[in-house]
Amino acid sequence: MIKIKRILYLIIIIILIFAIIKIFNIQKIIMKKIYIRDYSEFIYKYSKEYNVDPYIVFSIIKNESNFKKDVVSKSGAIGLMQLMESTAKETATKIGIYNFNKDMLYNPEENIKIGIKYYSVIKEKYKNTSIALAAYNAGIGTVDGWINDKIINYDGTNLEEIPYKETNIYVRKILRDYTIYKKIYDET
Repeated sequence: MIKIKRILYLIIIIILIFAIIKIFNIQKIIMKKIYIRDYSEFIYKYSKEYNVDPYIVFSIIKNESNFKKDVVSKSGAIGLMQLMESTAKETATKIGIYNFNKDMLYNPEENIKIGIKYYSVIKEKYKNTSIALAAYNAGIGTVDGWINDKIINYDGTNLEEIPYKETNIYVRKILRDYTIYKKIYDET
């Protein structure tokens, strides 16, 4: 009799927990703490200006720097979107920034502006989000080589063949996080 009462109490507690989670949408609250949208004013502004999905940008920043503006990678990539100085300088010139210096990459707005522009150029070149993400991580020349050598298809249909393990994982993580960002924040 005591065992049955304990089981019934346990079942009632489990049901109450699930009801509370559903009522207060705790999962979404927790996910918003993990999938933050820091610097959203800049991300939305420049995503709109350069015709880039802002959720891709949030996903890139989450994976590149986890929204830490002062981070520098082992390879020398700087800031939120982890831009190499030479790439950033070339991209900055395309948007009319002729007085570029690498310290600008520590400024969140400048880093995001230049990073989104750079991604938009890549996206325009490849017309494919997955291929553009691979190029953002591994470099345009590397991805062009993979396409020319028929290692990966230009349309991105065989991305599992990306030869760099880091890039292969990177593309998958960005796409996963993109889906999560859309699920959490998309109002439609």
